[in-house]
Amino acid sequence: MKQIVVNTDLLRSPFKGTEGIDQICFVGIGGIGMSALARFFLERGIRVSGYDKTRTALTQQLEKQGMNIHYEDQIENVDKEATVVVYTPAIPGDHQELNWYKKNGYTVWKRSDLLQRITDSSLNICIAGTHGKTTTSTLVAHILRDSQMGCNAFLGGIASNYETNYWSSRTNCCVVEADEYDRSFLKLKPQVAVITAMDPDHLDIYGTAAEMEEAFLQFSSLVAPDGLLIYKKGLKRATELRAKQLCSYHLSDTTADCYATDLKVEKGSYHFSVHVCGKTLAGFELSMGGLHNVENTVAAVSIASMLGIEESKIKKAVASFRGVQRRFEVIWKDANRVWIDDYAHHPAELQALITGVRSLYGSKKCTIIFQPHLYTRTRDLAKEFGEALSGADEVILLPIYPARELPIEGVSSELIKQNINDKPVSLFDKNQVLSWFTEEMKKENEQNIIITAGAGDIDQLLPTMKNIIR
Repeated sequence: MKQIVVNTDLLRSPFKGTEGIDQICFVGIGGIGMSALARFFLERGIRVSGYDKTRTALTQQLEKQGMNIHYEDQIENVDKEATVVVYTPAIPGDHQELNWYKKNGYTVWKRSDLLQRITDSSLNICIAGTHGKTTTSTLVAHILRDSQMGCNAFLGGIASNYETNYWSSRTNCCVVEADEYDRSFLKLKPQVAVITAMDPDHLDIYGTAAEMEEAFLQFSSLVAPDGLLIYKKGLKRATELRAKQLCSYHLSDTTADCYATDLKVEKGSYHFSVHVCGKTLAGFELSMGGLHNVENTVAAVSIASMLGIEESKIKKAVASFRGVQRRFEVIWKDANRVWIDDYAHHPAELQALITGVRSLYGSKKCTIIFQPHLYTRTRDLAKEFGEALSGADEVILLPIYPARELPIEGVSSELIKQNINDKPVSLFDKNQVLSWFTEEMKKENEQNIIITAGAGDIDQLLPTMKNIIR
């Protein structure tokens, strides 16, 4: 039996992170990571202001909580009383307000700098990976909260159990979604770390897959000497991971240190056992769909077990876990049709999503509506996107969501269409998607699984689609 010991002495230290900050401004406050940090400071009685390009349901929630937010990039809108200004790397270089702060001597930090400061003296559980990190980090944080161990959670998605991406605790522990974009995760100090995947992504930042992998290897070296790194079995370059204590996990590979067995599906839920370094924990139930989420659960349960949380409390927490909004989220279902929404925006995520749907719903027709995210990602991974989407029976592609990028000549959703084999593919705009969905809902006794997927603004279609169903 593999012996893993994690030093938890830091849990008994006071939680810090706000010293010297009286008023804080977030440029890009509507981002999922930025909004969690904004909530952290507001809860501690610090005035919070911010800018974002678009007013969304999330920014409206922040406003209701007491944050002063504006949506036009104009110098007269700057918060001159701010002690610290924080920005996300997604903010363009010509942003007027951010440049004004820089020119006028304000303390200006990247989001990763602020997260580093907050977590500098806490026991940190940092979940990294090109996919799987949001669900895994949310489940870890939920287990700690539900079991009364407690944690401060900084998440990359909205936990359905709590309708938030942030919560606090007096326990000096932080669960952090460790973002590889812009190498942000290299500023963290993990006591426990997870690497779920290192598939090529963000090549606009890293240049090559090898450079991105090197960043993950650097991340592994940041784990405290008396800490633990748990990594996906079969991870590329796993032999080069630099943490002193290592532990592997997998959905079903019994040569991993942690894995699941006795897996079966009953009434839309997964039932299974988890083996953690030779110890068997039987009787788990997970209501969140997707076999990849069973694997994420193996990682989360292993962490909780190694932290000494009681087995019965871990099982109870997993059974009550309702998932993360836009992560295999079942929006609607009846006897014939199911509609699932997911944030998947990488080929490996799409493949896992479609495989997960097949595992729950078998041979029903599967139609996926996908919005590609970023021109560079589409250019670099068009072949892989085509291969992943070919797992569905029908594909509808929206135009590329550009986010922070300008168009690239010759790069469009057509590139993905060219790589989808022997399946009907449509290139639709949003209005055409709504028209298609309206006609689909009129069909009686049509057996169909509908998936909406993407990290852009495809989620803005959801309210209208729900109204069409009603």
